Amino acid sequence: MAKTIGSSGGVRSKGSYILDKVLLVVLSLGAIVMVFPLFYMIMCSFMTKNQILSANFSVIPNPWVFGMYSEVLHKGLFLSGIRNSLTVAIPVLVVGGFTSSLAAFSFAKLRFRGREQMFLALLATMMIPFAVVMIPQYVMFTKVGWTNSLLPLIIPGLFGNVSIIFFLRQNLTSIPNDMVDAAKIDGCSYFQIYYKVFLPMMKGALMTQIILWFMGIWNDYLAPTIFVQNEKWYTLQVVIRSFNDQYAVNSNYPLIMAASVISMLPTLLLFFFFQRYIIESMALSGVKG
Repeated sequence: MAKTIGSSGGVRSKGSYILDKVLLVVLSLGAIVMVFPLFYMIMCSFMTKNQILSANFSVIPNPWVFGMYSEVLHKGLFLSGIRNSLTVAIPVLVVGGFTSSLAAFSFAKLRFRGREQMFLALLATMMIPFAVVMIPQYVMFTKVGWTNSLLPLIIPGLFGNVSIIFFLRQNLTSIPNDMVDAAKIDGCSYFQIYYKVFLPMMKGALMTQIILWFMGIWNDYLAPTIFVQNEKWYTLQVVIRSFNDQYAVNSNYPLIMAASVISMLPTLLLFFFFQRYIIESMALSGVKG
């Protein structure tokens, strides 16, 4: 059987080399299929309405139209959607990130009765789909008068995120428990141990999880649609949905695409700049325990 020398110096069979090339081609085609809708959405934001609706499918705008982005940004509802999404995201990420990291520290390093059972019960809530609890939540929020505000989107998140608690707890289990005993000997309280010793150690993992949480909040559509009834408090994704209701009738798809591209930029840039940390954090949290 023919042999080839790999880049690492090892000897590989010709069949293995061909298989690698085939896999590369297949994965490349898969990547093109996955990325093409995103690319086409961006191109559509520069097209005319007639080109999008034309029977002749085209990808490159002809002519290029750049005014849709300016038109979107001059719409008050779009800017209020950005403001409302940030109003939800900032307190949830700051307070919820703190409570999540504190809970993760407690489950990882504190010894108390029922710790493992409580942690498993908390993880079990991850198995409950939002569709199961959204109606009871809607009834509850309606009774307390929150459905005409952003409170249903903010208050639950302040108490933490189960996924973040799980990943941070996995991250902390690799740190020796002797550090807790040493800090207690030095006179630190449990909160000081968390704040001064362990929080700096999990800072990278916490920031990664907060970025992922921000992406979820920014792109959330179902919860704001259910809980927010006042147009004044629409988040960005609900505003884009309202654009679709208003402008799809007039076939103004370039404007809808431009709004979608702008809404996508924050999460796309965050993932682009922090993808290495996100992947490393997910991998480490998955193998530690």
